[in-house]
Amino acid sequence: MPKYYEGKEVDERACAGIREDFKDCLLEHDCVVKEGKKPSECLKEGHCKALQTTFFECKRSMMDARSRFRGRKGY
Repeated sequence: MPKYYEGKEVDERACAGIREDFKDCLLEHDCVVKEGKKPSECLKEGHCKALQTTFFECKRSMMDARSRFRGRKGY
C-alpha cells in the first residue's frame, strides 16, 4: 500500500508515510491532472477521502496521551 518506501529516503517526522501518499494521491488524481483544479478544490469534492481521514487520525493520535502505550495510528 504505501508507495512512500519505494526507493525514497526515510523521513523521521511523524505520519510522514501517510503525508507522502496523501500528497501523491491528490497530485496524481484526475481532478487535478485533467480538469486543472486546485488540490483544495478536489478535497472539497471528496477525492482521496480515506487517506485524508487516516492522516487526520495519525496527527490526532500525536496529541492523545494514550498513544504512549498504544503507538501512533497509521503506518
